[in-house]
Amino acid sequence: MQGVFLRGVRGAIDVPANEAGQVLEATRELLLEMLKSNSLQEGDIAAIFFTATADLDAVFPAEAARQLGWNSVPLLCAREIDVPGSLPKCVRVLMLVNSSKTAEEIRHIYLRGASVLREELNSEEDG
Repeated sequence: MQGVFLRGVRGAIDVPANEAGQVLEATRELLLEMLKSNSLQEGDIAAIFFTATADLDAVFPAEAARQLGWNSVPLLCAREIDVPGSLPKCVRVLMLVNSSKTAEEIRHIYLRGASVLREELNSEEDG
């Protein structure tokens, strides 16, 4: 079945410290890897939702997308649910994209320490 569909690309990255520069650097790294790994361009992005854990409040993660020049992409930031024992200092992303890939072909990206959030995705690539 060929066509273009709205797909969700998930991603997450942990940040060393609650400093604006580090949050923005990590978020840019994640966004660019999400595009690269899925052969996407800015024009394919319909919208991006960002969440950050309560311990990251130095800057809105969406600012990283604006720094990349993504000025026509709708962006929204929210606070991640504060679950006891969850990964601290973490930015999560849900990028909605227009793509001809099937849902199974979409690569979700979990970088640095956030790879523990979806270990099954990492083991698929290793094997």
